[in-house]
Amino acid sequence: MTSAPHQKFGFDTVFDGAGDVAFAAMRPKRLYAADEVEHIRQRAFAEGEAAAAAAAASAQSAALVAIAEACRQALPKLAEVAHEHRVGSAELALACARAIADAALLRFPQAPVQAALEVLAREIEAAPRLIVATAPDMAEEIQALLTQTAQAVSYPGAIVVRGQAGMKPGAFSLDFGDGVAAFDPDAATARVAAALDAALASEGLHAEPLIPAGES
Repeated sequence: MTSAPHQKFGFDTVFDGAGDVAFAAMRPKRLYAADEVEHIRQRAFAEGEAAAAAAAASAQSAALVAIAEACRQALPKLAEVAHEHRVGSAELALACARAIADAALLRFPQAPVQAALEVLAREIEAAPRLIVATAPDMAEEIQALLTQTAQAVSYPGAIVVRGQAGMKPGAFSLDFGDGVAAFDPDAATARVAAALDAALASEGLHAEPLIPAGES
């Protein structure tokens, strides 16, 4: 069995050879004056206030760090949500445009070829004959319409309209010898959709914000 080492006895007061006090240990003060008590109270209050302020500043700094980290993690997700919203809006707009275009072609299937003849008036003025292919059930109507349009644009040549199986209303091809103009509603829709997909893919998650700065 081992015992703890003995502690040497120490004296609170040491006297020298002349009897004077050579060393005296500090003893806690047991009585304080009122002004000393007030001073101690104010000092303790100031120390506590400083400690509380330091703790609050530390907590505030930690909270700001946590908020910054949360924002850093949330921003990519917000960009994904914005991109999905942008893609959905573009697809909805394209679907609406397609529905409107289809309805317009059903109502005015002769309009595309008539517009083409008007636009190409300068290029075809020297062509002796135009050969137009269109939907079989529209050939007669388009023949009459293009004859009138040719007179309006002062085209002197002959116009031959032929029905071609498989062509939808609104589709046509116009051969004027030096070139061909054509329109296919399905192909046009596919090109618009491909261009939209390419634009969205290129834009990706780096598009302009949905809500511009300064607006709310």
